[in-house]
Amino acid sequence: MATKVSNFSDLIQRVTASCLLHPLAGNRPDDISVQRSGSDSDSEEERYETKQEQDGFDEEEESKDWEAANKDEPSNERILEMEMLMGEVFDAVSAMKRAYVSLQQSHSPWDPDKMRVADVVVVAELRKLGVLRERFRRTVGGDGGGRGRWRLGSLTLREVVAPYEASLEELNKEVKAKQVEVDNLREKLKTATSFNSSGGRSKGKSKRRVSCTAQAAPAPAPEQFEATMNLVTEASKSFTSLLLSLMRSAHWDIAAAVRSIEAASSNATASADSVVGKNHSKYALESYVNRKIFQGFDHETFYMDGSLSSLLHPDQHRRDCFTQYRDMKAMDPVELLSILPTCSFGKFCFKKYLAIVHPKMEESLFGDLEQRRQVLDGHHPRSQFYSEFLGFSKAVWLLHLLAFSLDPLPSHFEANPGAEFHSQYMESVSKISCNNGAGNAYASMVVSFPVSPGFKLGNGSIIKARVYLVPKNGF
Repeated sequence: MATKVSNFSDLIQRVTASCLLHPLAGNRPDDISVQRSGSDSDSEEERYETKQEQDGFDEEEESKDWEAANKDEPSNERILEMEMLMGEVFDAVSAMKRAYVSLQQSHSPWDPDKMRVADVVVVAELRKLGVLRERFRRTVGGDGGGRGRWRLGSLTLREVVAPYEASLEELNKEVKAKQVEVDNLREKLKTATSFNSSGGRSKGKSKRRVSCTAQAAPAPAPEQFEATMNLVTEASKSFTSLLLSLMRSAHWDIAAAVRSIEAASSNATASADSVVGKNHSKYALESYVNRKIFQGFDHETFYMDGSLSSLLHPDQHRRDCFTQYRDMKAMDPVELLSILPTCSFGKFCFKKYLAIVHPKMEESLFGDLEQRRQVLDGHHPRSQFYSEFLGFSKAVWLLHLLAFSLDPLPSHFEANPGAEFHSQYMESVSKISCNNGAGNAYASMVVSFPVSPGFKLGNGSIIKARVYLVPKNGF
């Protein structure tokens, strides 16, 4: 009998569900056909029990839905707690952003002390965000009902923190790489700047150490001086081209500038008409730049101080100069001066920039005197123009170090305006066209102004001075 009731119960549940979805016409319950055999009283009783079970199931589902709805709605106390927590999160994120900006600013200019402090602050703020994240998880995950409701906020917080953590890791890697690079550069410059800082202390030990270095290192050769002079010429042309393009962009009167340079070269007043060809303004400007930067070349420090090391200790001074030349040759001048802005080379750049670039020239070219203010404050500007100037200055500085490394010291000369052309000591920067041969052509030419100096080396070789020639009758 129990098995029969169970089978009827399953059947009646299916029939009841079908009737509820598709009610019969006339609402006649006796039209329902039952395939299994049994008494009418049993069928009525089973249908009643099934109806009771269905009603109980519906009431239970409604109760669960109501409880879940009430459970998902946070109380006022919970809402206030979450608002306070999110306020702390926003404050922590803002503080972390400020710390990250400070970390970026410590990279330019490079300041290791400021960088370390900013790094500690960024890490502290990230840890604070991590603590707030754990508080958030405990607050919303204390019971099962709120976990799904607040999951979006937790994911958003992780998405906000993750990029900063990744950026911090990258910055830490860059800091370590830069620190290694700085240590290497300082090690390379230790020898280059030792004679300035040591003075007369520990002379005996210093001589022995330098003597060992000199035996192991190759000696300077005149061929190196000639190759370095070629680098100076190329750097001079590059810097002059940039300067000339800036002057044209600023709508300078190039012809008037050339006349002024010619007058300064010949120590005379500017003439009404320039003897420089139409496309030869760059030679006059290069003459001006070279005259300024080579001034003081015959002194061991370009007359920046009264040092007499080359006279008092000539052998040691030659070794020190060649050591500095070898160490500095492969260095980037921008990186070098970012570490040691006031070294001897840095002072040379300060002096020559102020000599070449007049305040009125700088204001006309760039619209302000910002670069000049930075130079006067002891800094080196991070601009394309100043970087080009540093490349030119480095080439001249290396040539100067190499000159004072050679024994005997190369003699420095330059052609005077109006002098006759001598092919042994001079070369023309412009082509001379003549139908009667090159010798006759140059015989009728004289020097209008020198473009770059020449040198006579101890082995007898000559590095020719570059000059701009004009006909004798036009001078």
